Amino acid sequence: MRRVKPWDEVLIFKVLVLQALYNLSDDQMEYQLRDRLSFMRFVGLGLEDAVPDAKTLWLYREELTRAGAVEKLFDLFDGYLKAKGYLAMGGQIIDATIVAAPRQRNSRDDNATVKSGKTPEEWEKKPAKNRQKDKDARWTKKHGRPHFGYKNHVCVDRRHKLVRRYAVSSASVHDSQKLEDLLYPDRL
Repeated sequence: MRRVKPWDEVLIFKVLVLQALYNLSDDQMEYQLRDRLSFMRFVGLGLEDAVPDAKTLWLYREELTRAGAVEKLFDLFDGYLKAKGYLAMGGQIIDATIVAAPRQRNSRDDNATVKSGKTPEEWEKKPAKNRQKDKDARWTKKHGRPHFGYKNHVCVDRRHKLVRRYAVSSASVHDSQKLEDLLYPDRL
């Protein structure tokens, strides 16, 4: 059985590309990797290989974000696509999609503390409870309905439908606030 070392970074990046392309949550990505042969083939896994679980995907993405490497990786990917003849000169599609996170059942005081960037004292005393709390997700409304989670902001080449740039924010961030980060001004 061919095993992937703790997890091969190239494999994880390919998974993140698929996740962005198909707007999949970490849990849904894990399921699709087990279910779709095309996804397995794209990331380089065989039928007998282990698949990275949702927590692993989340941890890798968090680490890449902390290191500021997501932008660099997508720039390298863009360079690779250009070298293969996939030039993004036909326009751009920029969109944001809400990705739901499990709703938090917090008190108003706990919510105020989290919004100020701190962790409630009660949570600090209970490490297991603290690990279960999502302190980065936020609320937003879309079509009058409340949503809790994050937003995937994506810039896609209009002609080839390839993801060129990608950013993640809390759901409360307005789409326009990420526009300049995603837009390629020289490819309009």
